[in-house]
Amino acid sequence: MRYALVRPARPVRLDLETFARDACVHPELVRRLVTLGVLDADRDASGALWFTRDQLAALARVQRLHAGFSLNYAALGLVCDLLDRIAALEAAQRRRAHIRSGGRPWT
Repeated sequence: MRYALVRPARPVRLDLETFARDACVHPELVRRLVTLGVLDADRDASGALWFTRDQLAALARVQRLHAGFSLNYAALGLVCDLLDRIAALEAAQRRRAHIRSGGRPWT
């Protein structure tokens, strides 16, 4: 029987320093975005911030919007929330259209 080498899984959670390094930003900016509610983070018993890898994509989107529209970070929280709501509404509309069509593709 052959055994495959198993690579250690990447951590599910990233601490503040690792998250900031992976995102190429200063940890203080990450703290500020968490305080503004732009990024989601968990706090442990000692108050340290922990992030999921999904938050790296969220931060990248915030950085693109900040660079593209010159909005402050507080306003970007609202913009991201609205973009998420639009995406959810569009997905719901697609599901309803798929159900109405009897599950047949439109093309």
